[in-house]
Amino acid sequence: MARLAYESLVFCVLFLLFVLFSFAAESEAKVHFHKWKVNYQTWAPDCVPVTIISINGEYPGPTIRAREGDTVVVQLENLMPTENVVIHWHGIRQIGTPWDDGTASMSQCAIFAGETYVYKFVVDRPGTYFYHGHYGLQRSAGFYGSLIVDAKGKEPFTYDGELSIVLNDWWHKSTYEQAVGLSSNPFVWVGEPQSLLIEGRGKFNCSATSKSCNATNTQCSPYVLPVQPGNTYRLRIASVASLSALNFLIQGHKMTVVEADGHYVEPFEVDNLDVYSGEAYSVLITANQNPSQNYWTGVNVRGREPTTPTGLAILNYLPNPLTKLPTAPSPTSPLWNDTKYSKALAKKFVALKGHEELPPLQSDRRLILLNTQNTINGYIKWAINNISLLPPATPYLAAMKYKIKGAYDTTPPPDVYSPRNYNISISPPNPNAIEGDGVYVFKSNSVVDVILQNANILKGNRSEIHPWHLHGHDFWILGYGEGVFNPAKDPANYNTVNPPMRNTVALFPFGWTAIRFKADNPGVWAFHCHLEAHFFMGMGVMFAEGIDKVGELPRAAMGCGLTKNKIHMHH
Repeated sequence: MARLAYESLVFCVLFLLFVLFSFAAESEAKVHFHKWKVNYQTWAPDCVPVTIISINGEYPGPTIRAREGDTVVVQLENLMPTENVVIHWHGIRQIGTPWDDGTASMSQCAIFAGETYVYKFVVDRPGTYFYHGHYGLQRSAGFYGSLIVDAKGKEPFTYDGELSIVLNDWWHKSTYEQAVGLSSNPFVWVGEPQSLLIEGRGKFNCSATSKSCNATNTQCSPYVLPVQPGNTYRLRIASVASLSALNFLIQGHKMTVVEADGHYVEPFEVDNLDVYSGEAYSVLITANQNPSQNYWTGVNVRGREPTTPTGLAILNYLPNPLTKLPTAPSPTSPLWNDTKYSKALAKKFVALKGHEELPPLQSDRRLILLNTQNTINGYIKWAINNISLLPPATPYLAAMKYKIKGAYDTTPPPDVYSPRNYNISISPPNPNAIEGDGVYVFKSNSVVDVILQNANILKGNRSEIHPWHLHGHDFWILGYGEGVFNPAKDPANYNTVNPPMRNTVALFPFGWTAIRFKADNPGVWAFHCHLEAHFFMGMGVMFAEGIDKVGELPRAAMGCGLTKNKIHMHH
């Protein structure tokens, strides 16, 4: 009896200690509250004034900084009188909060003009992330900013200071005009960007335009990265580019890559770094050059014949004045069409030993997704396995959670493309495709392989680079290959030893990319090309898993499409 009482007492003490420790750990986590007003604003990022979408009058938007395990709350008020809005928190997996992923018609209803919506989510993993509009072409209108998550413990590298930049490409033509052109017959392409921006600043040649371009406007003075000679800095770099694959470099300085999309990689040194839209990196740089000089940091276009000048910022060796411009010419990147270089660089990324989870050795299901440019009733579209994604009026998450009939096509899209002997090296002989809104549904916790297969575009002998981004998950990059993926042979060459984990990956011209992920995050998630125009033209698919485990959806995330009529039945 006494022994039982003693055991009970020990249990009570241990339980109390557990509660206290849990409470202490819990109390460490903070809540970061942001109140944002989204509105139109006139701004001159490259010295030419245009209408942008700003947050609290700032461009780029305010930086969110939190610690691993913290909660971020953003109260977003849409003050734009003529359009809806949503924000996607790029790279944040939204575990337990799939309705706050910020994808219109997918995870939530768009936030209508005059409305307020509250996003609330946990940042569960340290790393370099960002946020951006995910409605129409709003990212292209300057609607983005940085989201940085600090690690709780020690990181596997050291540095003296930290710097952060977001890269972007920029047009003078409004996003509304661009969207109309993309959805017109005859088709009007957006064209190459006028400028490349580093942290929202660039320089257009004012003598080349009749617009009210003002080279002395402080909004377009070069962004400055201040460094103390001899110190090592962690430079966080992300790309929200709408079209361009970018290459980043710092004159006279080498960079050591240490993080990619919130995951540690085996450090390696580069002279320049390809940064595809949707990607984020940390590199270490040491201010070890002549301290009496300042140096250019540059960004150039890759993968498309560039007509856009180098985007420039200044690496400012203190205490040199900002006005001391670098004497050397602006830095040059590898040739735009040197894809061999880009592929070799992509293959250098491997997971840091002992810091990253390794992939399961087998998958339960494999999708082979053919990326093609097509026509539908004379309109130019992008399609995946011959289906161009056209999201429905009712968000998928609500439709699937509440089993709303008729909200989307319940016929699953094809796992592989047909005919299987499709010739990827020529223009499609039959370019017709269909529009669709079906969903790939995965068994909870199953392991899924996705093979992205590139092909020739509609006209001419060309295949484009597509950066693919997965919402709600990170994936392992198992490998890249040339030509047509061979299911019998190619998996034998997968890297399952130390593949990098990412949320965005490049699909190279006329080749394939293989990724693997666990369907372990209940929700409905977009997987799409991160180029604004391509996604707008249907280049994406929808993944769903564990819908029965999704909690009650907030009312504010619904109330559009069929949920308007059905919502009251469930509340």
